[in-house]
Amino acid sequence: MIGNAVRKTTERISDFLRLESAGGLLLAAAAMLALICSNTPLRVAYDELLKIPLEVRFGSFALAKPLLLWINDGLMAVFFLLIGLEVKREVVEGELSTPAQIVLPVVGGVGGMLVPALLFVIANRHSGALNGWAIPTATDIAFALAILSLLGDRVPLSLKVFLTAVAIADDLGAIVIIALFYTADLSLSMLIFSAIPIALLVALNLLKVTRIAPYMIVGVILWVLVLKSGVHATLAGVAAAFAVPLKATDAEGHAPLHRLEHNLHPWVAFAILPIFAFANAGVSFAGITFAAFSDPLTLGIAVGLFVGKSVGVCGACGALIALGAGRLPDGASWPQFAGVAALCGVGFTMSLFIGSLAFEGPEYFTPIRLGVIAGSLLSGIIGYLLLRFAPRHASSTSHPGRPVEP
Repeated sequence: MIGNAVRKTTERISDFLRLESAGGLLLAAAAMLALICSNTPLRVAYDELLKIPLEVRFGSFALAKPLLLWINDGLMAVFFLLIGLEVKREVVEGELSTPAQIVLPVVGGVGGMLVPALLFVIANRHSGALNGWAIPTATDIAFALAILSLLGDRVPLSLKVFLTAVAIADDLGAIVIIALFYTADLSLSMLIFSAIPIALLVALNLLKVTRIAPYMIVGVILWVLVLKSGVHATLAGVAAAFAVPLKATDAEGHAPLHRLEHNLHPWVAFAILPIFAFANAGVSFAGITFAAFSDPLTLGIAVGLFVGKSVGVCGACGALIALGAGRLPDGASWPQFAGVAALCGVGFTMSLFIGSLAFEGPEYFTPIRLGVIAGSLLSGIIGYLLLRFAPRHASSTSHPGRPVEP
């Protein structure tokens, strides 16, 4: 019985890693396409595409936004719905469900958020751009796992699971940050009305309703009300996710949360995130010199991701291990662990998203995107090189009759 549970857990982790890795490669292709469009004669068409106005109207009630904001407020709410499902699953029954499992990735995640934020504040203490302190605190799990996939079995599964757990802890931190620090002028009436669908979601959960449709219908209503309230609409996706049952099962014995997560994951990995990357990664390099990287906003983001994430994750976890309260993931060496910590600085999707919340003026677009691209690119290269040439732990490479590879 225990063996079957372990096997199913291992298979689920492997499927998740494969899906995230493939999605990360597509994400990279979408970002590259955005850069090509922004630096060729296609730039005008690219800019005009993102400005296309779209409107949804019901009588006198209307939602009117350009395409870019529909992507950032609408599609990203689905992304945060998936994040909410993943966080709930990991906390209840996954890699964050016991103190022994949760302590190292959570401490690493906290360190990987505090140090980048501190470095950003130091770089921007006189710039007037302090509102962007949270931009370099994020980890893009799809991009990071795509880089890991290039290394094959040189990286033990335990390190891949650790990286995923750190990214989930980061995502949970991002949810809290967005709720507390990136909320616009509040509409009290809409906030009050939004309590109604939240209560309905809680009631559906308590009644153990296993059909997904009621949760999604109420979730859409909640999204509209939250959007109108001034609180960022993506948080509606998180609220809906937390209400989807994990313990109750349907007639086929499947938990609604598992079923919804399984169905959403390909759409998010292969459609929503690449669309977001295409819409937000475009930056024109016309007239940009190396001096542009000394802009405090760009420098703070790049250094926060490249230096801060690695130092924060390694330093916090190293201190925990030195105190005897944690240990390295099974089969991992310190150089490999440093490589994975460096990959935590690949903050692409979430960093761009938080940047869009922190600054609205077009004058901020280029510095933010330059910083995110530079910091993520450097983190990815250094992380890959460290993992590619790091000596592997004997327990992760030894096989009967085969010598340990360097």
